[in-house]
Amino acid sequence: MRRNFLLPVAALLFAFPNFALAQANSGPKPESIGAPAATLAAPIRKALEPRGCRVPTPDGPVDLWLRAEVPTGKNPETGVIYDKLAPSTLVGVITFAKDSKDYKGQRIAAGTYTMRYEVQPDNGDHLGTAPTRDFVLLVPASSDPDPNAIYDSDKLVGLSKVGSGTKHPLPLNLLSPESKSLPAVYSDQEGHTIFAASLRTAAGQMPIAIVVNGTAAQ
Repeated sequence: MRRNFLLPVAALLFAFPNFALAQANSGPKPESIGAPAATLAAPIRKALEPRGCRVPTPDGPVDLWLRAEVPTGKNPETGVIYDKLAPSTLVGVITFAKDSKDYKGQRIAAGTYTMRYEVQPDNGDHLGTAPTRDFVLLVPASSDPDPNAIYDSDKLVGLSKVGSGTKHPLPLNLLSPESKSLPAVYSDQEGHTIFAASLRTAAGQMPIAIVVNGTAAQ
């Protein structure tokens, strides 16, 4: 059973999926940084790119390491951007130097989290809560040691709740990249900080854009 992980908002936020990116503002290039922290579980660390990116945000710097090669397949969900990513696929790891907020406005405690792909349920309760159905859920890295683990929706949501300490998981919205020069950092008209890069897959490159800072309009 696919679990809901965004609260409803009062109004439809976007008429079209890429509306928020239509007038995106270019920001500074992400800074290249070294290897992931040695404190990560060895299998996770070995699955990541050897270098990461540091992204400046209003809440402090965010460091990201993408998976070195992301497995792809058929996404059974309809109306998604990332139709080659299966739910719960590990996309990478993210570290917040300071407390931040997820797309729902919940506190993200400073620390390191895995990012696993998940799809927002397609039902009336969640119409308009985000411009896309595509998200990554954050899981405390200490609770997610196997890069190849496949979780059902209930299990993944439960693992993410460990990080939030609430009855809701920690989601970050995924968008279609606006920039053609990757990696890139830019902001949209809602003031979201977006990190865009290319995921390496067996079939080639897959551009991805992650809202690393900024919440849904209330």
